[in-house]
Amino acid sequence: MEIGAGKNQAWKIGVPGSGWSSPVIVKGQIFLTSAVTTEVESSLNAMCFDAANGKLVWSQKVFDKAAKGRSHSKNSHASPTPIVDGDRLYVHFGPDGSACLDLAGKVIWRNNEFPYPPVHGNGGSPVIAGDNLIFSCDGANNPYVLALDKRTGKQAWRTPRSVSATKTFSFCTPLLADIDGQSQVILPGSDVVCAYNPKTGQEIWHSRYSGYSVVPRPVFGQGMIFISTGFDQAKTIALRAGGGKGDVTDTHVAWTLTKGAPHTPSMLLIGTELYMVSDAGIASCVDAKTGEVHWQERVGGNYSSSPLFAADRIYLLSEEGKVTVIAADKKFKVHSTGELGERTLASMSVADNALYVRTAKSLFKFQAAR
Repeated sequence: MEIGAGKNQAWKIGVPGSGWSSPVIVKGQIFLTSAVTTEVESSLNAMCFDAANGKLVWSQKVFDKAAKGRSHSKNSHASPTPIVDGDRLYVHFGPDGSACLDLAGKVIWRNNEFPYPPVHGNGGSPVIAGDNLIFSCDGANNPYVLALDKRTGKQAWRTPRSVSATKTFSFCTPLLADIDGQSQVILPGSDVVCAYNPKTGQEIWHSRYSGYSVVPRPVFGQGMIFISTGFDQAKTIALRAGGGKGDVTDTHVAWTLTKGAPHTPSMLLIGTELYMVSDAGIASCVDAKTGEVHWQERVGGNYSSSPLFAADRIYLLSEEGKVTVIAADKKFKVHSTGELGERTLASMSVADNALYVRTAKSLFKFQAAR
């Protein structure tokens, strides 16, 4: 589908406040978080919009203003994406706290008992594994991984990072994967990627590398785990997924790619091909099993948003608001381009044959005419 300002645009509405959390669409409702400042107060809010027309259904204050401290110019006080699990909405604001609401906006529990110095603000989203809400707390010192009981918000477990990093801050979202018949939470941090038992927090295995301020979420498939190592020199690393115990650095690395690796956008695994776009706008298609590069092409612009795969197309969204639609193929082909006319760092979402895009000021819905 060709998208851009006025191209297959169903509606566009303004979003109160600021934030880079991505839209979550469930049963005709869109959920976002935002940092909202008024003449009266500054708060961290959860919001619900009607997917049919874009109207704001409710906005619920979850926490008071964000904690003091520096935030990167490419970050916000509402960057982690919410999770809907059944009739519950989970929102996360990094060191400012996590909360559970019902889908009508009523707060069920709040927990802001785990502050940490995040260096550049909050970033990584949580994951739900069984009864636990799991996320990283990789701050300026003493980094750890935390699980809250999703029913009560109380601590279920807390596990310190096992490898001492030079720069400990990172912002990665965990990945839940079934490996060797066991659920594992795969979570990169500074200088290391670790796998944890989601029930106990016990580390199962880890692999070392050199990198900090790690953002891209891991990808799992084809018997491999794919990660990107962050700053300063990003590398894409493929790890063999099975049989890992303890330090697997010397035994499980299948291949490494340096050129075109992303610092911020997550990657896509489609069949046997791994697709990625670097922060500087170099898109790549790589054989997931061998690391052989099928193509690398400059698509223009700067990228923080992760690519989206929908209806046999890959959608790339630049920070400048340019949308490039390419083929999911071993040969590079551009299907269309479009401009939103607004800055964006949030990732696109898809539901019910429609695409949703959050920008600095707006929320868009795109849907092809039937």
